[in-house]
Amino acid sequence: MKERIIRAVAGTFVLTSTALTYFVNMNWIWLGVFVGVNLLQSSFTKFCPLEKILIALKVK
Repeated sequence: MKERIIRAVAGTFVLTSTALTYFVNMNWIWLGVFVGVNLLQSSFTKFCPLEKILIALKVK
């Protein structure tokens, strides 16, 4: 369940960042870059901040 939530949140952030970049300001691209870098580093380090939050909220 946590994996699905993490992927859904990451995808939502990337799509939101893309829309905000197109319609509002180019600087919103950095939100998408941050999400992408976080996904990449979590694949190597097995550390994901959202996973820690979900564990604290007792999501299975």
